[in-house]
Amino acid sequence: MNLPVTVNQEELLDILLNIAPARPVFIWGAPGIGKSALVEEFSMEVGLECVSLLGSQLAPEDIIGIPQIRGETSEFLPPKMIARKEPYVLFLDELNACSQEVQKAFYSLIYERRIGEYHLPEGSIVIGAGNRTQDAAIVKTMSSALINRMFHVQLKPDVKSWLTWAYGNGIHSWVTDYISQRPDHLFSEPPKTEEPFSTPRSWHMLSDALKEFGAGEKEIPIETIRMLAYGSITPSHAGMFAAFVKQLDNKYLLEDIIKGDARWPEKPEDRDVLYFLAQSFRARLLHDLPEKKAEIDKKNQYFAHRAKSLLKKLAQLNYELAQMVVSADDGKVLPEWFMIEIVRDLPRLVAQEKKKDGKTA
Repeated sequence: MNLPVTVNQEELLDILLNIAPARPVFIWGAPGIGKSALVEEFSMEVGLECVSLLGSQLAPEDIIGIPQIRGETSEFLPPKMIARKEPYVLFLDELNACSQEVQKAFYSLIYERRIGEYHLPEGSIVIGAGNRTQDAAIVKTMSSALINRMFHVQLKPDVKSWLTWAYGNGIHSWVTDYISQRPDHLFSEPPKTEEPFSTPRSWHMLSDALKEFGAGEKEIPIETIRMLAYGSITPSHAGMFAAFVKQLDNKYLLEDIIKGDARWPEKPEDRDVLYFLAQSFRARLLHDLPEKKAEIDKKNQYFAHRAKSLLKKLAQLNYELAQMVVSADDGKVLPEWFMIEIVRDLPRLVAQEKKKDGKTA
């Protein structure tokens, strides 16, 4: 399922607070974006215990219980985890990974909040969650009867919300600093091949690994950092993260380069750093330059002027990287007015540089 309207973490929490007490809610979303954590946060907000059931590991009897003879009749005794006396939040994680038989067992539990003769305590809340078909996860078609018993919402990763959470929960500073510079790397769609991919959960995992290897504030070798990154996140992000950490200890910071206090790195061993800086430079252009030139302020006017000069110097070092900065195949386009100025001004800047080099010689 893909809903035309998606929500971020704050919006989802608001939806749960307002809708979940009255109607069961199902949260759709990719793996690792914080669905389970948000349900637990919601449970704490409303002061109820959160009981989680993992749909992919359930059999029908885990829901409806087992029969017991009482006199001349029998009755089903629901499992202890569900049959509680106090109200609680029942979280059905990976609900759409259940078999059809298990889904049928959930019908009355979700819609009527009961299993056989057992009714959930008054004030209990039922929330489901699951991945989408395109997420390459364990997903089965959810019956129309089950879909129609719940309110549906689709969660999207949100960088601002995640960074706010990360700063308050001790995520490694390398990770938060990197995501601050490359917010587009917080999440990537699950790949078709078997390899790690970037999600809020995998960045959290990388943070934990970095803390363990850097326990006691010992220095972590760059090869170890590369190994940890490639074992946690999307390969292209891992290489750039390692380059980001590598450049933390040298003078090749993007801000210094833009100011003119440093130059693009030229040494062959710093090629990965140059690639990271070029990618970050493109992200900065996309973020800072307005769509219309009439909207540009004095600060960004200077940045646009410096950007053309930096592109020229980058092209002299590595033409492919300069080309990537202005026309990467990520679907994002630099402002048209800036592209026109590049075409118009770069030949003049190159000519000036050649003239300057001739005088120097």
